[in-house]
Amino acid sequence: MTTHYSIDHLPGRTLAVDGQEYLFFSGTSYLGMAQNPVFQSLLQDGMMRYGTVFGSSRNGNLQLRIYEEAEQKLAAFARAEAALTLSSGMLAGQAVVNWLKEQGFGFLYGPNAHPAIWQEPTQRLPALSFDAWTRQLPDLVAAAPTPTVVIALNSLDALCSVAYSFSWVNQLPENQSVILLIDDSHGLGIIGPAGSGIGSQIPQRANVRLIVTASLAKAMGLPGGVILADPATLNAIRQTAFFGACSPIPPAYLYAFGQAQDLYRAAFSQLKTNIRQFENRVGDSGLFQHIPDYPVFYTEQDRLYSSLLTKQILIYSFAYPTPADKPNTRIVISALHRPEDIERLGDYLYEESS
Repeated sequence: MTTHYSIDHLPGRTLAVDGQEYLFFSGTSYLGMAQNPVFQSLLQDGMMRYGTVFGSSRNGNLQLRIYEEAEQKLAAFARAEAALTLSSGMLAGQAVVNWLKEQGFGFLYGPNAHPAIWQEPTQRLPALSFDAWTRQLPDLVAAAPTPTVVIALNSLDALCSVAYSFSWVNQLPENQSVILLIDDSHGLGIIGPAGSGIGSQIPQRANVRLIVTASLAKAMGLPGGVILADPATLNAIRQTAFFGACSPIPPAYLYAFGQAQDLYRAAFSQLKTNIRQFENRVGDSGLFQHIPDYPVFYTEQDRLYSSLLTKQILIYSFAYPTPADKPNTRIVISALHRPEDIERLGDYLYEESS
């Protein structure tokens, strides 16, 4: 059974529990920006310039240039046409969904699609494997009752560390307009060329429009969300009451992001080094399901949580997304981990698998 802890500090590669230090292999701060001292310094500079929050609508009569400047850099980072930021990934997803619903488009949902892109609080999702679902998609799209159909799904399965192929996009009917709405919260910053995310992996079709949403609070270390799409789509979303009524992401964080491009590149490189070190240690243990070069290592052996806890190593293990769901147990590598941290974890896992 998972033990829940309450602490008064942000964990990095370690955390303190009841006066004892534990290695921390959990969370979603994959690039370690939340605990990066250089990034924290840039954030302090941003707060001196922009304060702690911009209490205004982005559509107000006073505009801060930092939003457009940062969005241009986010679009370049993600290799997208354009970007629009909001105060959370959930809000980014819902801003898109609400705009699409207003158009009267039909929706098809992928298995385990993130709640950020749900239409309803209790959205029904296919009880199929991803591969089985994609085999049905051409027929489902062809039978759609609306001239445009939205296919809403995740970029990958971060819970169980399973990659998704998007080759099925090439099999979609040519006479049907399709919008691919992809939540890339667990991909942006760590998958794709230089961490650019899922966009470059999607086949381009004349009848398929791509909209990517993502939380920036994971790999990117920013308390906000982003929509990546073509400028016309983003301009239309920006004109909605839903967007106009939203408070924006604090500008100090976008300032820090703009100044930290070299920092992100270095953290991405370090993360890949750490992942490969751990892959080499556990590659043939049979304990984990894992996407190559991805920081999440999923296991069905829930006992690893309590076993590693006795070694003062805390990993991810709790019911998700609701308390009624089965516990999800996984090890998460970050850019903050040191080689000796990974070796220590690997030694204990070797004992477990022997």
